[in-house]
Amino acid sequence: MAPFLLVAAVSGLLYAISFQAEKIVYAHELEVPVGDTTLPLSRQVDIARAANPDGTVTAVWPGAEPGATTRVLMADPDVPEDASLAVFVDPYTGDVRGQLPSYGSSGALPLRTWIDGLHRDLHLGDLGRNYSELAASWLWVIALGGVLLWVGRRRKNRRALVLPERGPKSRRRTLSWHGSVGLWAALGLVLLSATGLTWSRYAGENIGTVQDALGGATPPCRRARPRPRSTRGTAAATTAARPQGRGHRHRRGPRGGPRGGDRQPVGLGRPALRGQGYVVKETDTQFPVQLDSVALNPTDGTVLDRLRFADYPLLAKLTRIGIDAHTGVFLGLFNQLALAALALALILLILWGYRMWWLRRPGRPVARGAWRKVPVTLLLPLLAATAAVAWFVPLLGLSLLLFLAADLTLALTARMRSGRTA
Repeated sequence: MAPFLLVAAVSGLLYAISFQAEKIVYAHELEVPVGDTTLPLSRQVDIARAANPDGTVTAVWPGAEPGATTRVLMADPDVPEDASLAVFVDPYTGDVRGQLPSYGSSGALPLRTWIDGLHRDLHLGDLGRNYSELAASWLWVIALGGVLLWVGRRRKNRRALVLPERGPKSRRRTLSWHGSVGLWAALGLVLLSATGLTWSRYAGENIGTVQDALGGATPPCRRARPRPRSTRGTAAATTAARPQGRGHRHRRGPRGGPRGGDRQPVGLGRPALRGQGYVVKETDTQFPVQLDSVALNPTDGTVLDRLRFADYPLLAKLTRIGIDAHTGVFLGLFNQLALAALALALILLILWGYRMWWLRRPGRPVARGAWRKVPVTLLLPLLAATAAVAWFVPLLGLSLLLFLAADLTLALTARMRSGRTA
């Protein structure tokens, strides 16, 4: 599985640093000199409409920090179906700073979107998604298995458990680094595996079913837009009611409210159907998370419904925070640095693993039939648990069957050869 994990780790590392790269590459569109006064939001929307008369406004993301542009999202026939056209407006002068495709709930721009696609499916579509789900399916197994092997290893002092040994280059020193770094990174790798599986193609479906059965589904904001499926006109509208990603945070006062002249970061979603309200949703994913939303009557501004993040079911909260952490928008820069560190650790663990295998060659494989020595009272529950996990995480189960079939074929081949020799 190491090649699959290595590709996922390298592309994940690129994704983690893409947030900062995006700020540099698209600085002209994202940042403007701070002015004395800002134009009314309606005026900024009119300017965006004039810049792109063929587009239909679906959402507005005001800049939550001084010097940030206002992002007016539009459904446009010239952008991909799963994207919106973002028109960046200077809130102080009204100048249009540029137009770029904007993707997903975090408003990813083309650079981060391309890297995200590389990490998710290698730009191969549904076929490519199998690679990332396969990697996520095995990552937690390999991480926990490594921890058990490392902790169960005999050693003279406990310090060697958590700190790598020094000395000349050797397999022993490589093993020490592999084990120590793996122990520190294990929890993060397991969490990455779990959160990655939540939106995978096959295991994600099972996870969603269980979550709904336990009452952990995210509650809707009534009188808001129904969740769109694949239509171009509504995809961007949903984006407005989701987090913008990093860069939209404010400092809080002693009681958690905005302090000074800072503005609450929000997204405004235009109704996709007649008779429905506008949805205004907070987009602050910093701790404590602020993701409250309200549906407003566009004619008189009355509140049709209010949904507070504090009222979400616990499972829905954990799922949301876990996914935001996996995608690098929870806790901002700290989150992205943690992701980069985990990705780098996984890359090193894989390379150290291959180095140990190379230094040990040809080595002595584990004797076949060792499972027969396991007591039946332990073996049967272990097999049942493995079968349940394999059913719940299908690509794990299928690949495990392939491994066992290959191993059995090699065993039969070896037995036939030894019989001929005898």
